[in-house]
Amino acid sequence: MAFSNLLIKTQLQQSLRQQTPLVLATRQGHTIRGKPPGVAKTLEQRLQEENKVDPELTTRVNIGFPKLKQPRSEVFRDRWTHIKGQRANSELEKKARSQQMLIDLNEVNKDYNETTRGYDLRIIADHYGIFQDLFGTAYFVPRVPLSIQYQADKDTLIPVYNGNIIKPLEARQAPLVQFDGSIDPITGKAQKGDSYWTLLATNPDAHFNADDKEYVHWFVSNIPNGDVQKGEVIVNYLAPFPPKGIGYQRFVFVLYKQNKKLDFSSMKLADADYVNLEKRTFRTYDFYRQYQDDITPAGLAFYQTDYDKSLSKFYHEVLNLKEPIFEYDFPEPYLADQKFFPMRQAFNLYMDRHRDIKQVNKEFLERKLAKTHPFDGPEKPLLYPNAHPIKNKPSWLRTEIRKERLKIGRINDY
Repeated sequence: MAFSNLLIKTQLQQSLRQQTPLVLATRQGHTIRGKPPGVAKTLEQRLQEENKVDPELTTRVNIGFPKLKQPRSEVFRDRWTHIKGQRANSELEKKARSQQMLIDLNEVNKDYNETTRGYDLRIIADHYGIFQDLFGTAYFVPRVPLSIQYQADKDTLIPVYNGNIIKPLEARQAPLVQFDGSIDPITGKAQKGDSYWTLLATNPDAHFNADDKEYVHWFVSNIPNGDVQKGEVIVNYLAPFPPKGIGYQRFVFVLYKQNKKLDFSSMKLADADYVNLEKRTFRTYDFYRQYQDDITPAGLAFYQTDYDKSLSKFYHEVLNLKEPIFEYDFPEPYLADQKFFPMRQAFNLYMDRHRDIKQVNKEFLERKLAKTHPFDGPEKPLLYPNAHPIKNKPSWLRTEIRKERLKIGRINDY
C-alpha cells in the first residue's frame, strides 16, 4: 500500500508540472487514468464536428463496369499448374542458368492489361484530377485498353499514356485509335453480336470563360465493334491550343460502351462551325447524366500539352482569334529600410539586396569574363573543389568562393 500511494503521489506531481488534468479512479482493483468527463473539446474537434459532411453526398460512386473475379480456388489451381509446368521444363532451367532465357513482352503486356492495368490507370487519373473535373464524385476503372497514337511524321508515332507530354504541333492531326470492341468488359471474353462505342476527347482546362466547362475536340459515336474509321463523326477533330503562359493542360479521351445504337444528331457540329469555340463548349458531367442509361465509360487515356510556337499561326489562321498571352503579375518584394548594422545577416548579401540589380549582374559578368579566354573559353573547373584550401580570406569571402566553385546560388544564372 505504501508503494501504491507513493506511485500515485508521483503521478500527481508530474501531472501538475505538465499542467494536464489527471483522473484516478478504481474499477475492479485497477487504476483508471484519463480526462475527466465534461472537459472542453479542442478547437480541432469542434471544427471537425461543425464541418461534417453528409457521407451519402460525398461518397464516390463507381459508374464503370464491374469485374467478375475468378474464384480463389481456380486462381490457386491455375497458378499451381503453371508452377509445376515451369519446374518440369528442363530447357527453361538451362536457359535461365546460361542467361539465355528471353521474356515475351507481348505476353507480359497482355497479362498486365488483364490484371492490374485498369486499377493503376484509375489511381493515376485520380492523381491528375481527371474524374473530379469530368464526373464529380464518380469514377470508373478503365476495363478496355485504349491504344492512341499521334503520327508526328512519316516514321514516328507518339503514344498517349498516363499523362505524358505531347506538343500541339505533334497533335495537329487526329490520332490513330485502336481498341478491342469484341470483348465484353465484364467477363473479358468475346461477346455475341455487334457492339457500339462512343469516343470523346475533351480538354477540361481550355475554356476561356467558364472554369466548369470544356471544349469538345473530338466526338465519334456508334463505332461498330471497335472500328473507329466506321464510326459516325459528330464533332471533327480539333487540335489542342493551350495559350502562352497558362502552363500545362490535360487532353482526355473517354471511351463509352453503348447499350444500343444511339442518335446524337442534336449534338452534331456543322462544318461551317468547325472553329466556333462557343458551339464546342461541352460538359462531360451533363453529357453523361443525359445518356447514363445507355452508355457506360469503359476506357480512358490522357496526356498533357503546353504552348509552342506553332500556335501563333494556329490562332490567326485556323481559329481566327488574336493570340492570347497570359502573364503573372508578381508584386514587388517587400524591402525594409536599410539598417546601419544588420544582425545575423551576411553583409555582402544584405548590401546587394539594396543595390541596383543591373549593377550586380554587371559585376558578375565582368568577373566571369575576366576568367574567360577569348579562344580557349572559361577556365576548367577544379576536379575536387572542396580539397583546395582557401587561406587568408575573411569568412564571408571564403563562403562566396566555395559557392562559386561548387556552382551554388546566383552563379548559375551567368
